[in-house]
Amino acid sequence: MRKVVVTGIGAVTPVGNDIKTFWDSLTAGKSGIDFITKFDTADSKVKIAAEVKNFDPALYIEKPLMRKTDLYAQYALAAAAQAMDDSKIAGTVEPDRLGVYIGSGIGGMKTFMEECDRIRKSGPKRVSPYFIPKLIANIAAGHVAIKYNAQGPSMCIVTACATSANCVGEAYRAIKHGYADAIISGGAEATINDLGIAGFANCMALSTSDDPKRASIPFDKMRDGFVMGEGGAVLILEEYEHAVSRGAKIYAELCGYGNTNDAYHMTAPQPEAEGAAKAVKYAADEAGIKPGDRVYINAHGTSTPLNDKAETLAFKKVFGKEAYNIPISSTKSMTGHMLGATGAAEAIVCVLALKEGVIPPTVGYEVPDPECDLDYVPNRARKFEPDFAVSTNLGFGGHNACLVFKKAQQP
Repeated sequence: MRKVVVTGIGAVTPVGNDIKTFWDSLTAGKSGIDFITKFDTADSKVKIAAEVKNFDPALYIEKPLMRKTDLYAQYALAAAAQAMDDSKIAGTVEPDRLGVYIGSGIGGMKTFMEECDRIRKSGPKRVSPYFIPKLIANIAAGHVAIKYNAQGPSMCIVTACATSANCVGEAYRAIKHGYADAIISGGAEATINDLGIAGFANCMALSTSDDPKRASIPFDKMRDGFVMGEGGAVLILEEYEHAVSRGAKIYAELCGYGNTNDAYHMTAPQPEAEGAAKAVKYAADEAGIKPGDRVYINAHGTSTPLNDKAETLAFKKVFGKEAYNIPISSTKSMTGHMLGATGAAEAIVCVLALKEGVIPPTVGYEVPDPECDLDYVPNRARKFEPDFAVSTNLGFGGHNACLVFKKAQQP
């Protein structure tokens, strides 16, 4: 079994379009949640989202490709470019030993809406020949593979909100078991539009708050739903000896992964959190977490009544009384819920928490909930030197994913 480390990271998010801005914003408690600008919300009961601001795809993508790619794929290409540049891995891996595991929960929704309008207005002959290649959820992985000549294992996992956590976890297993030496892993999403918002709102998932500061409030008793976010996040996972041999910068070791299903309901978590707890336990056991270890948890923490309650219960089931001593935060209080990108973005938070010794807060937290009674690092970042950082993501369809990172041992 081979060790797997993180040697590069990149992100496009509602709180920053590069890693430094992303991390500085989170540790300062700066939220990217505000009133929607991407469409007219006059007829929408949801007025608030976490939009990516001032994104320039031309920084990362050649002009001819821009018109052939949906926004979600552009987010993925930008995050991958940042991560590859950060890792300096290009040219050090044989093409058939470099893989791409990048997913999206929904794929090219903007493209889908545009082409539906076009066929209704102008007929089938006017539908773009790029419609399908722009729409499909795997095309971001395909474009990244083409750009970096990554001919090794390639996959697009679609597990709703657990998508990119599963991409990172399965990439970890592929490297650990010898199928690749490095994998570009993560996810992307771009669904802040009138149809995406209406769909989630009408299934009672989104917050209807008209106050951006009190819309995404994970673990707060007054929470009423999640806030839609968007963006892309990518981690370069690499076999440890390969990273050492080329003198790579090592952020952290990825050392545990759990993957389960509730087999309970289309959208609601299982009330006793059995599936979520098993995913966390599998990952924690594989990582070798022991009582007394200093652990940080970046929770899925969606700000929905059922998720936050179930997730709190899962942590108690796995860690027992120790759960009350573990700092837990939900960065969705600042980024909103980035759907297929959220697992990778929050994995990056864990990696940086280990490296920097700082935990981002859960902002907007005001009213304690007796059923959510753990330490949620309210409103202010905290200095803390964890040995392990745990990231959990729970998706529609009952999908549960957990990643565990530990502080890097520099060679």
